[in-house]
Amino acid sequence: MRAVFITRHGGPEVLEVRERRDPQVAAGEVRIEVRAAGINFADLLARTGTYPDAPDPPCVVGYEVAGIVETVGEGVEGISAGDRVMAATRFGGYAELCTVQARDVIPLPERLSFEQGAAVPVNYGTAYAGLVLMGGLRDGDRVLIHAAAGGVGLAAVQIAKARGAEVFGTASASKHEAIRAQGVAHAIDYRTVDFEEAVARITGGDGIDIAFDAIGPSSFRKDYRLLRPGGRLVCYGLSEVQTGEGRNLPAVIRSLAAMTTATMPWWKSLAIMNENKGVFGLNMLHWWDREGSLERVVEPLVEDLSSGRTEPVVAEAFPLSEAPAAHRFIHERRNVGKVVLVP
Repeated sequence: MRAVFITRHGGPEVLEVRERRDPQVAAGEVRIEVRAAGINFADLLARTGTYPDAPDPPCVVGYEVAGIVETVGEGVEGISAGDRVMAATRFGGYAELCTVQARDVIPLPERLSFEQGAAVPVNYGTAYAGLVLMGGLRDGDRVLIHAAAGGVGLAAVQIAKARGAEVFGTASASKHEAIRAQGVAHAIDYRTVDFEEAVARITGGDGIDIAFDAIGPSSFRKDYRLLRPGGRLVCYGLSEVQTGEGRNLPAVIRSLAAMTTATMPWWKSLAIMNENKGVFGLNMLHWWDREGSLERVVEPLVEDLSSGRTEPVVAEAFPLSEAPAAHRFIHERRNVGKVVLVP
């Protein structure tokens, strides 16, 4: 079968399609004929060598796929060859075939395309875990979602809107119409406006209930200040360390150094109690490791996806051979929604 390899750490040009053996299918596993594989920001970091949980190159990454069940391993029940499914993958998604644990396989609603299915396990799972399970999202909450036009961002916007939240979203001005169509009530151009000042002005200084942020310490501080009593900041990434197509060590060092005082510094331990605020950290791969599956963050989404209450948005689908172009598309912040690879 064909697969996209990270041949070495570097820019998008290090991605290369190669032949490899078909993955084996052990007991409790399912092999999927991949029709679409999701690209996540973690894949870009893995390629540049700034994602510590990624395998060493040469390797095949990819955390989520959608496709047709090709082979069912011994002991697997409730899944049959020919089923349309989506699945979380512990790497190996950028390929024509992918083997996963049966517990990580979810039926793909008939109304969704394979490209849409490849947007669900990581993007919607991350948004649900952060906003609902950690953030305690409720009807009427004010929610600030950064990078609202990205894959996770749009998933978070839809989940928040469906649960009755008032949604604030940051994105470049050219994407405001698109994010408003998905449920953002207050679109903020982060390139020309200080989002902290904008949110404070819109809310009359009252602030927000939840901030959902994968940018890094430069924005975490502002998010925290915007929280009103009972507010929750959910930090789920560090995208500011990736400022170009390759690894930027100065940016990594600056961000890691700033993290120590961005949210809960030692000297603020008493004040954080008096301010009645909370800070959460979210790493879906570690969540997956601890619980053994993503069932708790994906299963509750199936009903909304089946009914159309939430609708994955696919920005662009690239063939495997154009994986470098797909990564560049994301680096250049051109996407509104999910970017996928199609074998």
